[in-house]
Amino acid sequence: MGQYFSLSAASFLLASGYARARSALEPAGEEAQQIAGLFWVMLSGGALMWLGVVGLLLHSALFNRRRLAEKSASRIILWGGVVFPSVMLCVLLAYALWLMPGLRPFAQASSAALRIEITGRQFWWEVVYHPSQGPPVVSANEIRLPVGERVELTLKSADVIHSFWIPPLGGKMDMIPGRTNRLSLKATKPGVFRGPCAEYCGTSHALMAFSAVAMEPEAFRSWLAAQAIPAASAGASGSALFLRHGCGSCHFVAGTDARGMIGPDLSHIGSRVTVGAGILPNTEDAIARFIARPELIKPGSSMPAFDMLPPDDIRAITAWLRGLR
Repeated sequence: MGQYFSLSAASFLLASGYARARSALEPAGEEAQQIAGLFWVMLSGGALMWLGVVGLLLHSALFNRRRLAEKSASRIILWGGVVFPSVMLCVLLAYALWLMPGLRPFAQASSAALRIEITGRQFWWEVVYHPSQGPPVVSANEIRLPVGERVELTLKSADVIHSFWIPPLGGKMDMIPGRTNRLSLKATKPGVFRGPCAEYCGTSHALMAFSAVAMEPEAFRSWLAAQAIPAASAGASGSALFLRHGCGSCHFVAGTDARGMIGPDLSHIGSRVTVGAGILPNTEDAIARFIARPELIKPGSSMPAFDMLPPDDIRAITAWLRGLR
């Protein structure tokens, strides 16, 4: 029970640290900037209508308490209750429709130099980078983008309906089984942002998130090149134990005999911001606890518990995984 509460506290602190990095009102991308602008315009229009109604109410209650003639009352209802709100709503609708093509720039997406294929699974994210040159690069539970360059995202689901959303970078889009949806994003500021699954998808829906890292273009290209090469990690015993205990039957680790395709790719897990699909900090302690009792951290997860392993084995596996950078 104490372990559960300590993990819950760690998750809460991690989420608190992401609070500013997941706000749609602090945009760091072109699409998010337009969505934030639409919000403020809608808010201003709604406030203007509310102030008008409240102003008329206060005026009649405090300053002009005499009974109005039927003609005057009808005129106030017509202009204040019908014409003014209708005109305001039409203006707001026209503004939203004018923004819509820019929020889904599919024509620009086709010319993007980088395509990222993202598949939602219960309860984690499979990520495959398809650069214009070079082989695909596989990752999981983290997405990295070059600042100032448009990226095309192809969104799929392997089981139920999920929804992809990075609030500071753009709007959300559903991931539907048997269908591929396309989304285009262009980050304008570097930073680390949090992306949640925005569609209820099962027991651990609230625990299915990912980190989105916007990087300077040269740093991103260096990172992508490094991800294409198998990571070297000290601790041969950890690698041997990982394979001996059957972890390689579910997880893939480049450069080893671990060829599993059921769970997340762990080839460079040590370089990621979080573990457990965005819910725990990437530390050896968090990884060890997830290995021992994953059902306490992510109910409904397909990963079995390995709490029967000797603590020294778990520590060796954890140290090896943490070194895969």
